[in-house]
Amino acid sequence: MEKKEFRNMIIKNRDSLSLVERNLNDNLILETLLKSKMYKESTNIFTFINYGSEVKTKIFIIKALEDGKRIFVPKTVSGTREMKAVEISSLDNLKPDNWGILEPKTFKGEIDKQCLDLIIVPGVAFDKDGNRIGYGGGYYDRYFSGLNSRIKKVVLAYDLQIVESLVTEKHDVTIDFIITEKEITEIK
Repeated sequence: MEKKEFRNMIIKNRDSLSLVERNLNDNLILETLLKSKMYKESTNIFTFINYGSEVKTKIFIIKALEDGKRIFVPKTVSGTREMKAVEISSLDNLKPDNWGILEPKTFKGEIDKQCLDLIIVPGVAFDKDGNRIGYGGGYYDRYFSGLNSRIKKVVLAYDLQIVESLVTEKHDVTIDFIITEKEITEIK
């Protein structure tokens, strides 16, 4: 199966979760993250803003801001295939980008990626070796290039997104932790 077909199949499966299942799973996943040592020890957190049937990071963002964390979200750089991490203080000032993904209209400032403590990474499918298939734009793989290994990269996913193994490419960057509704897995 080609990567595009595989990606579409996993998204279709994720989309098929009922709202009740999704809400229950989101709560379990976010509770695990919020209780984790990596979250408690982090100050500067870069997270995606959920889109479609992804785990609801908006709930996480609100809680993290209440906990006094500095929250950074992706802002695509117009005319390039790059993104930067920009700080927000609420979810009030968001607008859809060209793909319909929410990003801030205005923001407090940008952070050097080496100053981050934790990155919550989006994606479609993941394996227990830390490989991921994203949405095909390569934004996160480029962003991770040269990233200090002390910065933890974490995926919030439904168990149905975890597969036995993924075919990867040279430029693909692995993640450090996977949190599902069933477990937290540290990639060794």
